[in-house]
Amino acid sequence: MNETEPHSRSFVSRLKPVWLQAYRLAVLVVICWLIRDHHVRLRVEGDRPIAVTEAQFFWTNAASIKHDHSVLGGMTVHDPQGQEIGYLLRTMPDASHIIGYSGTTDTLVALGDDWMVKGINIRSSEDTVKHAEDVMLDWSFKRKFNGMNWNEVAGTDLMGERFEGVAGATMTSTAVARGIVHRFRVTQGKAVEQPVVWDLEDAGLIGAICIGLFLTFSKHRGRAKARMWFQWYVIGYVGLLTGDLLAQSLLAGWAKAGVAWTLAPGLVLLVVAALLIPWATKRPLYCQQLCPHGAVQEVILRWTPRSWRVALPEGMDAGLRWGPGLLLGFIALLVLLPLNFDLAGFEPFDAYILGIAGTATITVAIVGLIAAVFVPKAYCKYGCPTGALLEFVRSHGSRDRFGHRDWGALVIVLLVAVIQLNYGHFQTWLYDF
Repeated sequence: MNETEPHSRSFVSRLKPVWLQAYRLAVLVVICWLIRDHHVRLRVEGDRPIAVTEAQFFWTNAASIKHDHSVLGGMTVHDPQGQEIGYLLRTMPDASHIIGYSGTTDTLVALGDDWMVKGINIRSSEDTVKHAEDVMLDWSFKRKFNGMNWNEVAGTDLMGERFEGVAGATMTSTAVARGIVHRFRVTQGKAVEQPVVWDLEDAGLIGAICIGLFLTFSKHRGRAKARMWFQWYVIGYVGLLTGDLLAQSLLAGWAKAGVAWTLAPGLVLLVVAALLIPWATKRPLYCQQLCPHGAVQEVILRWTPRSWRVALPEGMDAGLRWGPGLLLGFIALLVLLPLNFDLAGFEPFDAYILGIAGTATITVAIVGLIAAVFVPKAYCKYGCPTGALLEFVRSHGSRDRFGHRDWGALVIVLLVAVIQLNYGHFQTWLYDF
């Protein structure tokens, strides 16, 4: 009996990490599925109808609207005398499969009594708040379809006509345009096909992934020096030029609305690599090699004197390390609630898209970089929920044990499920509050 015990313990120790890896991946999949199912149900069952005030955005004399039961599926607009003065069409739910940067957008299209497009307006968007705002502030974009009749909109070839999106919100504006064209084509039985669009930006991201993989797994003697040069590429190209950083606003948007694999295949590959490489190999690919904000913190670390560094007390360090995980759990719950909250404000990553970031994002970025002067990679350790997510799925090999993060993840799954099943009660409570 004693002879078999070491073998038995070895067998269990080999199985345990495998089961933990499966458990952590399953937790991530279940949470994403619950969030996705919740928002699909809201779009289908709980979506707000078009209001008269929305019609008055286009016609100041609009007094009433009526559902059109024809194949067009829109609403007729009437003046105080009951005369029909226009027509309204919304892109949702027909365009629910068209994803911008991080979510779907419901656009209202107004047609005059001559059945020419009068204008458009975004009703609601699951995309990044700032991106949606930029689209609506771009009057040139809002007038792109003006003066076109139904057949002309439906016949628009966005690819062939070299459609130009809004600077800084290209994916969001492209998705809005695709949604409009798709909605007009639906009534003609010509649903918009979604070709995968590859461009130089995707090629640059794929190149970054390949170099990051080489630096992660290579034992080449010059790797450390090559990595320092590569960090400038990550900061300049991935951060400042493309702005394609992993963030909770992006991941939550994809969980709610679906993955934007047709508009941003390079970004999708980056997310897949960031999740699967540490899960399968124990190597933190994204945090170590591909995160621009992490790279900036490492540059600061190299450029500041060692005498400036502060060693936090052990208890404070341990307590602060709970921050990213708790923030990640809070975001998972926040995504389910009917609150108009921009998740980009929790993280510094939108600050790399110049001219787009909000005050909260810029504040988090500046505070994190100042902290990095005194505590190496302070934001990564004590503030990054995206890093906490990647660390959660990361395997630690034979040392892995079911610990606090795994119990915490299970609690989050249960809370998300409770909110989803009792959403009506939570909605009533929030409105009363």
